[in-house]
Amino acid sequence: MSKRRLRTGFTTGTAAAAAAKAAVLAILKGKPPQEVSVELLTGDRISIAVHACRRINAETAACTVIKDAGDDPDVTHGAEVGALIGLRPTAESGGLPAAVAITGGEGVGRITKPGLELPPGEPAINPGPRRMITQAVREALSAHPGQHAVTVEIFVPQGVEIARKTLNARLGIIGGISILGTTGIVRPLSHAAFTATIDSALSVARAAGCRRAILTTGRRSERFAQKAWPDLPEEAFVQIGDFFRQALELSIVRGLETVTLAVFFGKALKMAQAMPNTHASRSELVLDSLSGWTREITGDGALAQKIRAANTAREAFGLLWPEHPEVIAAVGKRILAAAFSFSAPGLKIQNVIFDYEGKVVFDSENKTGRPLDHLERHHAS
Repeated sequence: MSKRRLRTGFTTGTAAAAAAKAAVLAILKGKPPQEVSVELLTGDRISIAVHACRRINAETAACTVIKDAGDDPDVTHGAEVGALIGLRPTAESGGLPAAVAITGGEGVGRITKPGLELPPGEPAINPGPRRMITQAVREALSAHPGQHAVTVEIFVPQGVEIARKTLNARLGIIGGISILGTTGIVRPLSHAAFTATIDSALSVARAAGCRRAILTTGRRSERFAQKAWPDLPEEAFVQIGDFFRQALELSIVRGLETVTLAVFFGKALKMAQAMPNTHASRSELVLDSLSGWTREITGDGALAQKIRAANTAREAFGLLWPEHPEVIAAVGKRILAAAFSFSAPGLKIQNVIFDYEGKVVFDSENKTGRPLDHLERHHAS
């Protein structure tokens, strides 16, 4: 039986452009369109259904569309994205393109920190979507005589609530979501949005003056890392998910001097096997490797067999800790070797492994080779 082909979707930027075009047409034609065609940043076109439209007066209308992320696991999937349009005739002539002023309204975040594509104070509507919105508005005006100045206010009614499920606040985007899109299309499971977030977070960290970033794989490991390094600013902590190699490469691009990989034992095992992306792996193969390392280091065949038969990395960790810290240390040293192979000379790398309660069981900067219970001496950046 063949696999079902995953369905593509469109970005919040494309949704905003479609809503803007629909609102312009509603003003010019006196009634809203059922769907609109917009040009993507790739040059391709897409038709999008109009969800709701309201003509406020002869020069003002608001329309919305429903963001469709296809089969991509996107928190903005199903969100209502709208545009409030104001058209003002001008006396200018000569076939000049309409002046289009774009602002953010309800549910669209505002940038408060440097390091992103737009400066602090601007609405979080990225340059690509701004181009799409401007193009869509000018297309709608092209078939109608006269010159116009256009105001476009993008809004997302549930944007504040959706933003709570994102890392926007960490990036300094307050009050709603970002209007994003580099092509206009969402390709399912492409991970492009997540890696873009990593890149933005590293850029914000550097712009905030951080020379060092603490890279964690999720919210829980980040919480433990923040307790371990309480003196570091919030911007220094960056969640990288499964993107081991790419996070290191982006750290170099963004000019970081030092990174600390602070992870749980399960992710640590995958990193220790030099997996560029730690999502794509089978647990039995990971535990086979750990079993081999355990036999080699301890000489205990029975223990190695128990490791091989474990159901999870957490169960295997319980068999090794605290009796065999040398095996945990071997995992940590393999992580460093893999990390250095993914990075470039000049980037300093530290590795810390947490147990499942947040205690540090390996720290590559602990020169004694014994696990540390705390990291107070590493607080300075």
